[in-house]
Amino acid sequence: MTTDKIFGTPLAKPDAVALFSRGLDSILAIKVIQQQGLAVQGIHFTTPFYNADSRRRENDFIRQTKENYGIPLCIVDLSDDFLTMLAEPVHGYGKNFNPCIDCKLLMMRRARELAARWGAAFLITGEVIGQRPFSQRRDTMRIIERDAGVTGILLRPLSAKLLPPTRPEEEGLVEREKLYDFSGRGRKPQLQLARELGIDKFPTPAGGCLLTDPAFAERVRTLYEAGHRPPPREIELLKYGRFYHLGGPEFLIVGRKKSENQELQRLAGAQEVIFRLAERPGPLGVYTGSPARLPELAPLLIRHSKARNEEQVKLAWRRGDETGAFIFTRPATPEAMPAPNDGKK
Repeated sequence: MTTDKIFGTPLAKPDAVALFSRGLDSILAIKVIQQQGLAVQGIHFTTPFYNADSRRRENDFIRQTKENYGIPLCIVDLSDDFLTMLAEPVHGYGKNFNPCIDCKLLMMRRARELAARWGAAFLITGEVIGQRPFSQRRDTMRIIERDAGVTGILLRPLSAKLLPPTRPEEEGLVEREKLYDFSGRGRKPQLQLARELGIDKFPTPAGGCLLTDPAFAERVRTLYEAGHRPPPREIELLKYGRFYHLGGPEFLIVGRKKSENQELQRLAGAQEVIFRLAERPGPLGVYTGSPARLPELAPLLIRHSKARNEEQVKLAWRRGDETGAFIFTRPATPEAMPAPNDGKK
């Protein structure tokens, strides 16, 4: 039993379920199959690491996709299962902390389960052979098909003529002659097909997976290697400010500017401690441990403020309904303070 959150209502009985990334290739793959008179249900997967711009605006995103491209969409939040998988991906990590193959497998398995639940006969992706040097090689694509249990039911309309026929083609549900043989990194064939299909509005790319970013990936890796699997809210906190790992599951984030302070305050839950300078503007800190440790951590906040050279600084804190304040007095012989663990080598 999965724990996914699904937004949107699927078609009553789609012929196919398509993975919709919002990119041109996935739009084209769906339209090619719709052109054959088949009903296609799009699914758009999200986690804290990718497709984040469609989170918290799911209904608008579903509506806009339908209006712009005629694609019915459901949004599936994979966060919980993804964060569990991230601790020990079977196929390992990429250059940073990115489990690309296991991520593809997770999405494909969930798409297969949803297709079975909704009565769809096959799956669709917008993958093009050779477009990406790692995840869209022939051998990698075959591994994903095999391990996800989708061999024979996964159709890639843009490269289908370069691949063995799938079950929907063999059974006559899909006409193979109306599929394509695109390959490589070039975009000219896709742009030409878009013109032929009357698609003249392309979405702005949403950006890649944050786990391929060395600095951000190092923050996440640090917590996982300490034995802590951060929940989605903590992952959101890691996207901002300066990061101090304080052992085990505990960390402190210190905002670098007003907009970051505002985001950190919005994201902090009742379990986190928010603290700041009590009597003047300055950075906001979010800490995942006990308020009892705040006097020890005060220098990490003060060092980034205009009060850094003052002998005494008053700080205020809040955790849920609890509040408090204390005076930090600079010691005669200051202890060395740790530098932020921002993933910079």
